[in-house]
Amino acid sequence: MTLTITLLGTGSPMPSPDRAGPATLISAGDEHYLVDAGRGVLMRLAAIGLGAPNLTAVLLTHLHSDHITDLNDVITTRWVMTFGPTPLTIIGPIGTQHVVDHIVASLEPDIGYRIGHHEDLAYGFTEINVIEVEDGPIDLSGQVAISCAPTDHKPVHPTVGFRFDHTDAGGTASAVTAGDTVPCEGLDRLCAGAHALVHTVIRKDIIATVPIQRMLDTVDYHSSPQEAAQTAERAGIDTLVLTHYVPAISTDDDRADWRALAAQHFSGAIEIGDDLHQIVIAPT
Repeated sequence: MTLTITLLGTGSPMPSPDRAGPATLISAGDEHYLVDAGRGVLMRLAAIGLGAPNLTAVLLTHLHSDHITDLNDVITTRWVMTFGPTPLTIIGPIGTQHVVDHIVASLEPDIGYRIGHHEDLAYGFTEINVIEVEDGPIDLSGQVAISCAPTDHKPVHPTVGFRFDHTDAGGTASAVTAGDTVPCEGLDRLCAGAHALVHTVIRKDIIATVPIQRMLDTVDYHSSPQEAAQTAERAGIDTLVLTHYVPAISTDDDRADWRALAAQHFSGAIEIGDDLHQIVIAPT
């Protein structure tokens, strides 16, 4: 069975009319794993015919606001758009439980209003199962094997990347979602032998010319297209998927420029897509 990568949101912390916030969907059969939950994620899921109730699990690479902006929307919508208890599994680095607890606390008025008005919600608020991870396999008892490893987005710490492997009679299809990180040992280990790498990137060469310290500060804890390409090449990746574009890509010339930078260091296929772009990974 194939793995399908859907770039639900390819944007960044800067709001865009064309790009939702960081979010990637990894799908195999009827299993759907949402990696990060940036702004607009449920609208993008709706565009491919899915919703919060269809998610097998939500996986967070880190707790930067742009990667969890709409986590509260996922939690609430999963509850009110189903008609019975629908537990939600959220996986993330140490600190995820603290964040989820505070999101649920902020929703307490809404929860009370809905239970008070809708008798069919009397069973209560959705159960949320938070699993905090650092390194190694993650047992969700699904058909897709999931593992994680630490990445380097310091001073944001801890951060993790995720690997998804689906094996059947046709072989194994595998994809890695890196999140925000510079090149590091944990990501190299996670990528080794995988078919595809989804990597957030920024154009350090452009940002370095912006005379705003807050922008300049972003350069030292993200990867450039060249660095993402080097990570993919070291690991023997077949397909490099770039996302989280800073600055935003708006023309074919922009896309060609980004692709050329990555191609200097990577010999495989390079995908630079808009929101809803899909890549199918066949098993080998």
